[in-house]
Amino acid sequence: MNRHQTPLLVEQSLLRLMQIMDDLRAKCPWDQKQTFETLRHLTIEEVYELADAILKKDLQEIKKELGDILLHLVFYAKIAQEQQAFDLKDVIDGICEKLIYRHPHIYADVVVKDEAEVKANWETLKLKEGKKSVLEGVPKALPAMVKAMRIQEKARGVGFDWDTREQVFEKIKEEIAELEIELQENQTTPNEAKIADEFGDLLFAMVNYARFIGVNPEQALEQTNQKFIDRFQYIEQKAHETQRLINALSLAEMEEYWQEAKTKLNKNIF
Repeated sequence: MNRHQTPLLVEQSLLRLMQIMDDLRAKCPWDQKQTFETLRHLTIEEVYELADAILKKDLQEIKKELGDILLHLVFYAKIAQEQQAFDLKDVIDGICEKLIYRHPHIYADVVVKDEAEVKANWETLKLKEGKKSVLEGVPKALPAMVKAMRIQEKARGVGFDWDTREQVFEKIKEEIAELEIELQENQTTPNEAKIADEFGDLLFAMVNYARFIGVNPEQALEQTNQKFIDRFQYIEQKAHETQRLINALSLAEMEEYWQEAKTKLNKNIF
């Protein structure tokens, strides 16, 4: 594989993809029917598949999923071109201009000392562009945990944040205590809305703490999900080996197999 491709070769590949897209829109019944709306959920799916490949550190799969996403970008631009709204060149020119404008420490005379100042300048420039709120750039459709982290990052970009991780940890303990109080006070007739509210506050504080210790909470939770799946499926496998369904195992047997799975997983025996 040539890791030093020239811009001309990249341009040729992109032009080839655009030509294929033109052919598909002209000749393929499925491609002809697609719209922004019909492609939307497919694009979301492709992004999640890329995210899975990244977690697996599967470079070949990452390459494949990037190709799928690139196809979607070209597809959207083609549809827009047909509607005489914009084309792929407009898309590329737009992102180039935005990157130059939002990196004045590279393309102008602004001086920054670290990543935090870069982010702060980014948010300030967005407000100058006409944004009414720093939080406008957080998509409403984001999963809640990812959204929480993005909200916190953007608030930090304008100086609204805790000073130390110890403060955030104290906030977690405070939220746990408030949740416990709510659970105790509503033992007879649970106030589900209030309990959910307190639990949400706790999760938000946990996401905040993850940010302070350099952990991506969405990725950490997904890794734990996969770890649970691997261990649980090991229990299912052991049940199958004894010609039983998993619900025929006793809790003690399940726990024994669970501990076996933990040991094998840690030693990469799976």
